[in-house]
Amino acid sequence: MTIIITGTSSGIGFALAEFFGKKGHHVFGLSRKLVESPYFTTIPTDITDNDQVGNAISEILKTETRIDVLINNAGMGMVGAVEDSSKEDILKLFNLNLVGAVQMMSAVLPSMRGQKAGKIINVSSLGSEMGLPFRGFYSASKSALDKVTEAIRYEVYPWNIEVCTLHLGDIKTKIAENRVKTKVSEPYQQTFDHVYALMNAHVDEGSEPNEVAEYIEKLLNKKTAWKAHYYFGKFGQKIGVPLKWILPQLFYEKLMKKYNKLS
Repeated sequence: MTIIITGTSSGIGFALAEFFGKKGHHVFGLSRKLVESPYFTTIPTDITDNDQVGNAISEILKTETRIDVLINNAGMGMVGAVEDSSKEDILKLFNLNLVGAVQMMSAVLPSMRGQKAGKIINVSSLGSEMGLPFRGFYSASKSALDKVTEAIRYEVYPWNIEVCTLHLGDIKTKIAENRVKTKVSEPYQQTFDHVYALMNAHVDEGSEPNEVAEYIEKLLNKKTAWKAHYYFGKFGQKIGVPLKWILPQLFYEKLMKKYNKLS
């Protein structure tokens, strides 16, 4: 298979690219940094720049006759109080987490339509199903990607193109180094420091990136049609999603406050 993965300079993306490259697939990693690996080819690309995206896909199609899989993995986190978040930071976040992913889908769809087959995985978060304290805009950006995924499934199914969202819990990566961190004002500082420390501890205790790769491999090998959403992570995090659906809002908020040690 020919597989395109975004955000392959580190973390989950790098692990995915090497995993599938070792399996013998033709893997192309799109990231702003050039990464040397014997298992995949890097095409330096800023996916928020549509011209660069188009050039990268054209480069791939010079050697490949088809594009089988796109994994939209590139993204960033953002932490801070809603009140303290700037327009610039919010737009930067959505430009990568939503617009970049959409541009990637738009770039590969002509090839997938031509071959009447293709699979697209948009990497989201368990946090897209709920507003997380001090991560409101991150939750919102991933939730927006979820809804776009649901919409595009209707639009591309005539060509046997499958699209899904993969909601991840905490994964052991260096995501903290790449988060947008807003300046936190005095009223929120003490609570934010506490939640932020807990947030990073959850990442340190998270699943390994290779476990995500193994899960995606099973997903790609499924013989039945994809659902719109798949959930991966520790049970204690995944359970928050169905609870959100069935519990009264105020009771759910009480549980979330306890989980985040806000009460």
